[in-house]
Amino acid sequence: MADFLQQKIPIAQAIDAIVDWLTEHLSVFFNLLQTIGQSVMDVLSNTLAAIPPILLILLVTLAAYFVFNKKWQMPVFVLLGLVLIYNQGMWDDLMYTLTLVIVSSFIAIAVGVPVGILMAKSDKAQVVIKPILDVMQTMPSFVYLIPAVAFFGIGIVPGTVASVIFALPPTVRLTNLGIRQVDTELKEASDSFGGTAMQKLSKVELPLAKGNIFAGINQTTMMVLSMVVIASMIGTPGLGQGVLAAVQRSQIGSGFIYGVAVVILAIMMDRFTQSLNKNRGKSQNEIKVMSKKRKVFIGGLTAAVLVVLAIIGGVSQGSSNKGAITLAYAEQDDQVASTTVAAQVLEEEGYNVTMTALDIPVTFEAVANGQADAMLGAWLPTTHEANYEQLGDQLDNLGPSLDKQAQNGLVVPSYMDVDSIEDLTDEADQTITGVEPGAGNTAAAKATLEAYPNLADWDLATSSAGAMTTQLERAMSQEEEVVVSAWSPHWIFSRYDVKFLEDPEGGMGGAESIVTLARLGLEDDMPEAYQILDNFEWEVEDIESVMLEMEEGDAPEEAAQHWIDNNPEKVEEWVE
Repeated sequence: MADFLQQKIPIAQAIDAIVDWLTEHLSVFFNLLQTIGQSVMDVLSNTLAAIPPILLILLVTLAAYFVFNKKWQMPVFVLLGLVLIYNQGMWDDLMYTLTLVIVSSFIAIAVGVPVGILMAKSDKAQVVIKPILDVMQTMPSFVYLIPAVAFFGIGIVPGTVASVIFALPPTVRLTNLGIRQVDTELKEASDSFGGTAMQKLSKVELPLAKGNIFAGINQTTMMVLSMVVIASMIGTPGLGQGVLAAVQRSQIGSGFIYGVAVVILAIMMDRFTQSLNKNRGKSQNEIKVMSKKRKVFIGGLTAAVLVVLAIIGGVSQGSSNKGAITLAYAEQDDQVASTTVAAQVLEEEGYNVTMTALDIPVTFEAVANGQADAMLGAWLPTTHEANYEQLGDQLDNLGPSLDKQAQNGLVVPSYMDVDSIEDLTDEADQTITGVEPGAGNTAAAKATLEAYPNLADWDLATSSAGAMTTQLERAMSQEEEVVVSAWSPHWIFSRYDVKFLEDPEGGMGGAESIVTLARLGLEDDMPEAYQILDNFEWEVEDIESVMLEMEEGDAPEEAAQHWIDNNPEKVEEWVE
């Protein structure tokens, strides 16, 4: 009996099989949704971006003035908050985030209210739907990213799908609750006067449940906004990518300002959604009914404005020079440096370049399925071996941008009296500070622990790349012992006096190359861009100089442009 209980039920394998079947047999349907969704998102985000920022700030401030009964507090907050976001260079990110919030909230509300009504009208439906909502609310939000990527790839569409699923339950629950709390006598009065079920719903139940329904809408909007950072892990653009980049690079100041931008947007969305229920707390006699003519006028004016803005968004969406190219990368300093430099060069040659930050496995998948055109951060033959073995036949290997000069290893300050992994005994509390649990560097560190008998009692503390560098900096500032699992090229070798420990067993792997991978067909579609990426090659000193400037506070674009300006000969070789 014990042996039977210890055998795992193949739940994970069953879920994988279901996802694989859906992906294979419904790929046309998912691709259609992806195409439609992306088009809608592009038009909306381009529409918002086409409006001059100062004009949009003034319009939103003016709207706040009238929405909040001509009181000055909220309009001033809106004005100062949006001006701060614009001043900090986060306006484009704000527009993408606003697009995600608007579309996701609209879909969640459009689905959630009818489902909530169904639950209120049917006890059987409530019995079935309620546990589904329980699962949706308690499931870790990161889990929603996996099927979203499998079905819809990367970008804002899977981020929207994950956000809708995560944020749907409050609207459903509170709509159900509000209708069920309507006084039974009022329902019976409607029936006694011959009201139909639809009349009872529209004239009695929904108006009386309005407070609960709008409370659910408010919560749904806030939950969508809470998915912004998480969705950025699958390439959803916006403020979340700034937060994620700051966390992974341990940039406290940058993380704070992006966090403040999210807070400003959250407060604005919260107050505006609450204001939708303007008549809360008023008696029926105090509520002013809008005339039919005024309703038609406002509706027509709104429709006309939306059509004009959609045309503006569609026109701005269609403008590009030699073409649009997407470069995928992971939020690691070496990949940010190389990808930004390549992007700057391509833009100078007339291409419209989009940089999409993803996790490493998703980066490989995005290039393999054509959602990204290339990546410049594949560590081969060891670190990303598993990803390349799985998808290598679907990728075009353009060769190394850094040839056999990359290395994983255990790194210590030079003042520590150890030169080899074999020399380690009880240093640093027998702890190696590592990076993300799923990183190739972490897998190598685990293999190293197994390869060396003297490390049998040692632990690997996984964290993030930013946390690893912060721990190294903190320990060195106090001249304490520290052992970190790091790699070269990395800016720590330019800033600190550190060294790799010798690795006679080869647990961390040997010398590696950083390889450029492109989607199949890029050479035919964009031969000039393909040639630039194929020619892209530099040295450790080059990439570390860009990484160091980034670490010292320069924006990646600024650091990349400095390097390009100082190395015209190399750039000329790439574009010739």
